[in-house]
Amino acid sequence: MEFIDRDPGEGIATQQINKNYQSNQVVQANATGFGAASDDFMERGIDLNEQLISNKPATFFFRVNSDAMLGAGIHIGDTLIVDRSIPPASGKVVVAVLNGEFLVRRLQMQTHSVTLIPENKKYGNIQVEQLSEYRTWGVVTYVIHNL
Repeated sequence: MEFIDRDPGEGIATQQINKNYQSNQVVQANATGFGAASDDFMERGIDLNEQLISNKPATFFFRVNSDAMLGAGIHIGDTLIVDRSIPPASGKVVVAVLNGEFLVRRLQMQTHSVTLIPENKKYGNIQVEQLSEYRTWGVVTYVIHNL
């Protein structure tokens, strides 16, 4: 490299490079926005299991085939990561089993009642009756979908 010239009016640095350069003179730039991924993990890839799953034996993947949770960003064809070790709580998105059918809904728990709330106006709330066969199967921790 011959020189770096800074234009005082715009504050932009420009470079003129001699065509007879050596490989150690090439400046590397990272345009991805996060630098560690390309340099620090060159030999070891990013493991999504390590990043997204905290309890492997209790974690399962589900493919969504309903549009009941569109308002929560869950679309048909998405993959849900569900952790069965997380205790269900009001406000969490859960996989529930009601009378043998798997449902993905937002859980609302009150003292003597459980309501499963969809996030699509086409569907109504499901008030779980006392005689229903119901259980919360797991808590949704992540949703993966194509853009």
